[in-house]
Amino acid sequence: MNILLQLAIVFGVCLISEVISAMLPFALPASIIGMLLLLLMLILKVVKKEQIRSVSDFLLGNLPFFFVPSVVGLINYLDIIKANAVKIIIVVFVSMAIAFGATMWGVRITVRLMERRKKK
Repeated sequence: MNILLQLAIVFGVCLISEVISAMLPFALPASIIGMLLLLLMLILKVVKKEQIRSVSDFLLGNLPFFFVPSVVGLINYLDIIKANAVKIIIVVFVSMAIAFGATMWGVRITVRLMERRKKK
């Protein structure tokens, strides 16, 4: 499929998610809405994986470049970061432990469900 058409699909989903996010009466990031919308479209076969594979592979392959502006922007707040470094480190490690535990719990449940399915 043409790269421009693939980009149009991805950016169209982004645009639609921005509109939905602006219309909601509560705060929900457009990126989350966009991911859910794209997932729904893939599940319902409105969009096939092959229709967005090339552009998705390109964007994922260059993902680190998208973080450069954010990291450069952090330099403006270096004094605040230094003043709260201990708190930031604690939050990072606690959230990492929670994410690890949730992932471990999710994998265990998935393995159990898969084993039950095999026994039937």
